[in-house]
Amino acid sequence: MLLSCSEEAVVYERDVEQIVSKDEVEDEVQLPSEIYNIDISDYTKVDENIKKDEVLSEILFPLGIDYPEIQKLVDLSKDIFSVRKLQADRPYTLLFKNDSTSKLDYMIYEINDVDYVVYDFRDTLKVYREQKPITIVEKTASGIITSSLWNTMMDNGLDQDLIFTLSDVYAWTIDFYHLQKGDAFKVIYTERQVDGKMVGVEEIIASEFTHHGTPISAYLFESDGILDYFDDDGKNLRKAFLRAPVKFSRISSRYSKKRFHPVQKRYKSHLGTDYAANTGTPIMATGDGVVVVSAYKKYNGNYVKIKHNATYTTQYLHMSRRAVNTGQVVKQGEVIGYVGSTGLATGPHVCYRFWKNGKQVDPFRQDLPDSKPIKPEELEAFEKVKIEFSERLKNIPTEAVNSLSSLASSN
Repeated sequence: MLLSCSEEAVVYERDVEQIVSKDEVEDEVQLPSEIYNIDISDYTKVDENIKKDEVLSEILFPLGIDYPEIQKLVDLSKDIFSVRKLQADRPYTLLFKNDSTSKLDYMIYEINDVDYVVYDFRDTLKVYREQKPITIVEKTASGIITSSLWNTMMDNGLDQDLIFTLSDVYAWTIDFYHLQKGDAFKVIYTERQVDGKMVGVEEIIASEFTHHGTPISAYLFESDGILDYFDDDGKNLRKAFLRAPVKFSRISSRYSKKRFHPVQKRYKSHLGTDYAANTGTPIMATGDGVVVVSAYKKYNGNYVKIKHNATYTTQYLHMSRRAVNTGQVVKQGEVIGYVGSTGLATGPHVCYRFWKNGKQVDPFRQDLPDSKPIKPEELEAFEKVKIEFSERLKNIPTEAVNSLSSLASSN
C-alpha cells in the first residue's frame, strides 16, 4: 500500500470547546508537578514495570506494606480492578514521601494507555480508577492498495484501528474480501491521543474509497438525531444488515445445497456461511433485532438466534461463549458472542445462517434493504457539509511517497 498521512494543526481536548493549535500545546510541555492528578512536589517518584508472574504482594511487602493491609487493598479492589489482572511489562509508579519516613504513599498501575488505578496508602486506604486526559487530533490519510488491505496494513505499519473504522464505514457497500490492486482511499479522521501517543481512532469525518474504479464518498452527518454516513446523493451507506458477523475473517464454506460434511463424511445441505476466525474473535449482530434464542445444543454448540423483523432472522453457531440473553434487544454491530468450535465443528469458526420469510437463504444473493436516507428538510445542511469535506478530500494526495509513514507515529 502506498501511504500518505498528515496531521492537521488542530488539537482539542475532549469535553472542552476551545480549539488550540498544535504549536501552543507543544510550547507548554514541561516537567510535571502533578501526575495522575496527584501533586508530586513532595514526593520521590520511581517508575517500574510489572515482571513476569509478579503479584502485588511481592511489590508492596518489601516496601513496608504488611499483609493485612495488602489483603484489605485486594478486597477494596474487587469491583474496581482485580489485582489478579496485573500484566507483565505494564508500567507502574511508586510515590515515596520526601521526609525522614520515606513512606510509600501511592502506587499507580497503568491498566492500559488511558486507564489507571491508584492505591492510596495514606491515612485511610483507598483504591480508585481514573483516566488520563485524552486529546483529539484531526488527521488525514490516503493509500493505494497493492495487496490485501489487512496485509498491507501490517507490512506498512498502518494502525489497525483506522482500518477497522474505515471498513465499518463501507461495510455495506464494499466487499473487503475482494479488493483489487489499484483500489485507493482518502480519509479525514480524528484520533485519540494520550501524552502524544495514539490510543485509538475517534471517528472518520469524511472519506472516499475508490473500488473497481468507482469512487464512493462517505460523509458523517446527523440525520433525524442519528449520526451516520451518507454518500454524495444523501443516501445512507448503511444497509439493514452487515455483510459478515466477524471482521477480517475468511469464508471457509459457503451456503450450499450439497456439501461434503467434514465431520459426518457425507454430502448434505449446508444452509449457512462459515467464517473461519481465531477462538475468541467477537461475533456481531448483523442487524438490529431481538434475541429469540441464546442456548447450547449438541450440534449447534453455543448459538444465538435473532429476529430482526417479520421478514428476516439470523443465527450464529459454534460460539466459545455467548454474550447476550434470550429476550435481549441488540443493535447492528453489537457483540453477541465469541468465535469457538463448540458443537459439530472441526475448528474455530462461526456458521452464519440467514432466514427470509421463514426460509433459509444465501445472504449474498439477497437484495438487502437500505437504511433511511437524509430527510428532505435536512438536505440543505448536508450539502454544506458535503461541499466542505469533498473539497478537502480532493486536496489529499494519493500518489507515491518516498518514505512510508505510520499513522500511529505521525505526530
